[in-house]
Amino acid sequence: MIFSETFCRKYGLKVAIVGRPNVGKSTFFNRLCGKRMAIVHDIPGVTRDRKDAFGQLGDIPLKLMDTAGLEEKSKDPLMEGMKAQVVAALHEADVILFMIDGREGVAPLDEEFANLLRKSQKPVLLLANKCEGKGATLAEAWGLGFGEPFPISAEHGLGLDLIYESLLPYYNGPRVEEEEEEKEAAPLQLAIVGRPNVGKSTLLNQLIGHERVLTGPEAGVTRDAIAIEWEYNHHRLRLIDTAGLRKRAKVTEKLEWLATSESHTAVQYAQVVILVVDATQPLERQDLHIASQVIEEGRCLVLALNKWDLISNKQELLNHLKERLTAALPQVRGVPLVPLSALTGKNKEKLLDAVLAIYEIWNQRISTSKLNRWLEGHVAHHPPPLVGGRRIKIKYLTQIKTRPPTFVLFSSKSTELPDSYVKYVINGMRDAFNLEGVPIRLLIRSGKNPYAEK
Repeated sequence: MIFSETFCRKYGLKVAIVGRPNVGKSTFFNRLCGKRMAIVHDIPGVTRDRKDAFGQLGDIPLKLMDTAGLEEKSKDPLMEGMKAQVVAALHEADVILFMIDGREGVAPLDEEFANLLRKSQKPVLLLANKCEGKGATLAEAWGLGFGEPFPISAEHGLGLDLIYESLLPYYNGPRVEEEEEEKEAAPLQLAIVGRPNVGKSTLLNQLIGHERVLTGPEAGVTRDAIAIEWEYNHHRLRLIDTAGLRKRAKVTEKLEWLATSESHTAVQYAQVVILVVDATQPLERQDLHIASQVIEEGRCLVLALNKWDLISNKQELLNHLKERLTAALPQVRGVPLVPLSALTGKNKEKLLDAVLAIYEIWNQRISTSKLNRWLEGHVAHHPPPLVGGRRIKIKYLTQIKTRPPTFVLFSSKSTELPDSYVKYVINGMRDAFNLEGVPIRLLIRSGKNPYAEK
């Protein structure tokens, strides 16, 4: 039995996984989720932001929170932000899973964590990870004051039955998902992407109104793709903050490669993508490369010109960027471009309005009768070329799917219809049916009109 995300969101037991760096929290988080949701690496301190996801243990639905491993007393502002995220997770949790390394035993930092957990006054289960073989040291774990430690192996899935039995007293919700339960509409998936240090995380925090993800002056603060559910003007959104995307040739370390891979996956599953561009260094080659990837995936694209408050010649720059976009991305004419300041929040509502508007266009369906009435006049105005002394005949046009709008054009000698004429049809549809700014896919097929008899 696998619970739906809607069921877990409604009834899930809130569980925070905490502990010092490199004890296996993210590995355990991924196991409870049933898939890889958090980046796992041998380097300590990979997880920085709190990552939320849904999972289950047996018939208990879970709302899971993976947290950063805190290092010993540090004045680093980034570490202070990580600690604030951990404290927020403790405040929200119904149960805390405190993880230590069963092979290394109790470290001084484990004892500091224990003091922090006592202040939370929440139920705490002590998990001794990496106990799949000999050498586990559990006796001293009793001294942390959380009762008997549970020997587990996050990597191999050992000890989950013991944790299940211990979580049962804290869960009072249903353990069977009702089939007739009304399914909640899925939120709009909105990914925020861009080069490193252009203000993606600052923008996300500004949109939702509080410091949910870490920010800093240095590049590469965000590693995992962090998803946050939120609502704007009665529209449910799932905002996804991603790691900065550099040129592939510059990505040499495995950790950055994993973070970049997460960002690409976020784009693939998104419906709308906000590409954040630094207005002081606008539309560099990497920006255009990211934009092309989004369009190739068939996603809606909105450009956010961040740091607009630092620009003096605003109108001149805006006109230049629109021209550059038209030349660099001819396959998607009219991509929305919104100047804003992620730091102050100026124009953030305009950005979200542009997101909702282009999402509606992306979902638009045009009736076959309208398409073919338009096509008749469009072809008459500019007929297709001659091939071998005979003119290519355009027969029929129909929309076969949305998201992105996808059409099939039936014609004679379809393989010989020039790309220039295909672009002519696509651009005509853009103008006639208000399809500005979204990718359009037009498939050319030969054969009879499949709807003629109908």
